[in-house]
Amino acid sequence: MIVTVTPNPVVDRTLTVAEIVLNEMARAIEIREDWGGKGFNVSRALKALGTESLAMGFAGGTTGAKLEAGLRGLGIDTDLVPVAGETRTNIVITNRKGTEYVKVNEPGPTVSATELAAFFERVPRVARPGDLWGLCGSLPPGVPVDFYAQLIHLLHEHGVQALLDTSGEPLRLGLAARPYAAKPNLPEVEAWLGHPVATDLALAEAVDNLLELGISLVALSLGANGLMLATEATQAWIKPPQVAAPNPVGAGDALVAGLLWALSEGLPLAEVAAWGVAAGTAAAMQEGVSVGTWGDVKAIHDQVRHFPWPHS
Repeated sequence: MIVTVTPNPVVDRTLTVAEIVLNEMARAIEIREDWGGKGFNVSRALKALGTESLAMGFAGGTTGAKLEAGLRGLGIDTDLVPVAGETRTNIVITNRKGTEYVKVNEPGPTVSATELAAFFERVPRVARPGDLWGLCGSLPPGVPVDFYAQLIHLLHEHGVQALLDTSGEPLRLGLAARPYAAKPNLPEVEAWLGHPVATDLALAEAVDNLLELGISLVALSLGANGLMLATEATQAWIKPPQVAAPNPVGAGDALVAGLLWALSEGLPLAEVAAWGVAAGTAAAMQEGVSVGTWGDVKAIHDQVRHFPWPHS
């Protein structure tokens, strides 16, 4: 089973305007809502790939109820801890041409110690040996920065393989807990290392640094430059074809879905990377915080490019 964890879920509200102009009023010509937060985006992308998942996290208020109903309406199973606060709404403003966007994220509701304990009590009831869990996104107020580290340790006790996708201090502490896999992007790796990573060889060395922590699978996402995926024994660098990508928001989450799907299928490393890149690229080509169809992802998969791994 694949489980996604979203501590800070959100309703993503996308407003399309004719043109983004500062200090001027703009009228929305299109409005859409997507049931999101990074892990929930992963669950939606997995659904598009024909794979079921269980979406776990916190939800509160009328927005949380709308989000939970929306996910279930998409056929996604949920196990959400109710919280007293109101689930956040994020706003994306994009121009009609799809060449510019502004994204504003709310911090999210404060999660109490009781609500946090209720989540950890549910984990052993769900976790099974061999399951894949995607631990995704920011932490809401009240959730300690070592939340993912605690969760990874608990999942290890139940034989679960966890993929970590977060940033900042939660990423640093989570990496120290040695998840099965980690998917940082370039800015997140640079922040973790404390210096810029400016060359292909430096990218490969950054991947090695992560592997040396005891992480089995490192996925370094590079946007238009694709994905570097490596274990201690095997490496693959896959780049997407050149495509129009009007809204890259959520593309990294779809990439995680592609990785989890390919891992669940037992595919070789290069194919895992190729499906991750394909899913992420297909999502970036959609309107709103959306995901591509199976046909979209397959078409991109057939066009990805394999690049040689940098060596000193």
